[in-house]
Formats: sequence, structure tokens, C-alpha cells
Amino acid sequence: MTEAMKGKRYDIIIAPAYEDRALERLKKRRDLRILQIPAQSARIRTDRASALSADAAQSAKATEYRSIAGGLLAQTPDTRRASELELRVVTKRAPTAGELDDLRFAWAALKHVKSNAIVVAKDRATVGIGCGQPNRLWATQHALEHARERAKGAVLASDAFFPFARGDAVEDACEAGVTAIIQPGGGVRDEEAVEVCNEYSVAMVFTGTRAFRH
Repeated sequence: MTEAMKGKRYDIIIAPAYEDRALERLKKRRDLRILQIPAQSARIRTDRASALSADAAQSAKATEYRSIAGGLLAQTPDTRRASELELRVVTKRAPTAGELDDLRFAWAALKHVKSNAIVVAKDRATVGIGCGQPNRLWATQHALEHARERAKGAVLASDAFFPFARGDAVEDACEAGVTAIIQPGGGVRDEEAVEVCNEYSVAMVFTGTRAFRH
């Protein structure tokens, strides 16, 4: 792993365990935070004092609060693994095994992006992220702009249904070369989104659950 990192900058490395030799090499990097998250534990251990402390780790079912004018917004984090989702294929073409793997990866990453949230992923890596926009179209456009040519053959995840499809976010994604889309479904224009995907031979799956994070 450390050999593959040569010439690239990383701010944080997270893994369930490290080999002693690899850990020593990583510690030599400036401003790199090294986190260890054991597979069977929700606590976070760190090899750098500047990283998160174990006391900062939240329990999986803890309620999160956001202050708003005149009150609080309470939300429960979605702790389900992407592998546990029961995906429903709604287009004529079902995603390939590779696309399905990327779709689940994109959904896992999406839960940590603030709404409106769009993630474009390829080969289990994010290549474009759009977040915090007032509408889903702008979030999609930002994600596609970041992805550029890497959007071709990539997948796209949306944390909520698409209110519009034709001439909007879904069609923009299809024209950019995205080959599969994952979204919660439940919108009044779901059929239109499916029609657009079918026209471009793009696969679309519904999760039946939203992934909003505010």
C-alpha cells in the first residue's frame, strides 16, 4: 500500500489494522492522520494525537442534533450497510456485477455527504461529489463537473428521489456517460426517470430508503 501512495498526498488513512513496517513509513509523512477502526468495534484508535480520540466515537444508534432558529432538528443516522440494501431494478437493463459493486460503494459514501447529495463513483472510488446545493440538479452538475471524463462508465448515487428527470439531473447524468444510477425512489416522476434511463440504456435501482444528512 505504501508503495502505491508514493507521489500522492493523503490527509487521512483509515484501516482495520496496519503492519508494523507500513505504519512506521506512514508516520514519517507530514500532516497525515492515521486512524485504526477495528472491524468489531465502533471505537476509533489513532496513532496521532491530532486525530480523533476514542471518546469522540458515537454509538451507532445515537440521535444527531442540529440547531435551527427556534428549535432543534433531530435525526437518526442510517447505520445499515450498503450490502444489506434490498435493491429493486426498475429499468429494462439490470446493472452488471461491476456496476452493482460500484452502486453499493457509492451509496455507502453518499451517507456521509450533506444533502442535496450526489456521488459519482467508478472502480470503488469517488470521482465526483455534489453536496449542500439548494436543488438536486445543481448537486448533480457539480458532481459531474468534478468527474469530467471519469463520469463515462461510472455510476451515480442520489440521497433522495429526482423531482425531475428529462432535461434535468437524470438526463444530464446519462449524457455524461453514467451507466447506472441508485436512488431511493418514491417521487411522482419516477416513471419519467426510468424512461430516460431506458432511452440511454442506463440501469437504475431503487433502495426504498433515503440517506439524508443535514
